[in-house]
Amino acid sequence: MTKKFLLARKKGMTQIFREDGNVVPVTVLEVGPCTVTGIRDKSRDGYRAVQLGFIPARAKHVNKPQLVAAEKAGVKPFRVLREFRVEATDAYEIGQEITADWFEIGDIVDVIGRSKGRGFAGTIKAHGFSRGPETHGSQNVRQPGSIGQCASPSRVFKGARMPKHFGNARRTVKNLTVEGVDVERGLLLIRGGVPGAPNSLLQIQTAKTGGKK
Repeated sequence: MTKKFLLARKKGMTQIFREDGNVVPVTVLEVGPCTVTGIRDKSRDGYRAVQLGFIPARAKHVNKPQLVAAEKAGVKPFRVLREFRVEATDAYEIGQEITADWFEIGDIVDVIGRSKGRGFAGTIKAHGFSRGPETHGSQNVRQPGSIGQCASPSRVFKGARMPKHFGNARRTVKNLTVEGVDVERGLLLIRGGVPGAPNSLLQIQTAKTGGKK
């Protein structure tokens, strides 16, 4: 099965009615059009991959190395460049345009993006800890409590759940179903939710562990 992949922007969520009358919650994604800006070869680069460009950019807004690479490849500069690993690169050529019509209803895909950033969070918000009592002189209401041992081993174990920067991390939602394809407007309807805020960048690719229903 040929691996499918595209870059997209999240537009929001809605719901649609299937032909059988069932209501399905979907996320609307504005996909492509993406342009093949580079091809990685096994003999030259050590791996096989296809580089896609998304969202055209003006030359003055692009770093000089990216601008030179685009000029050598004979393509326009883009704001976003991402590589996708493939088994073979014979079906791709530089300058090729990929749009929403590559996907079909029923395809199973993985969606990769960055979750919403929620700033610095304590253990209750970040990990679901319970708070302490608020009466009888308690001074441990929202504090994490004891985090280590006493005499032995006299240190805090690695990996302890602590206050941290919450969100703004790369997340992958696996095995989502394509419920609709609008080629004219360049939209994909993906069942369920995907990471990220509206207009955030997403990568869509054929699911590694799923197949086509």
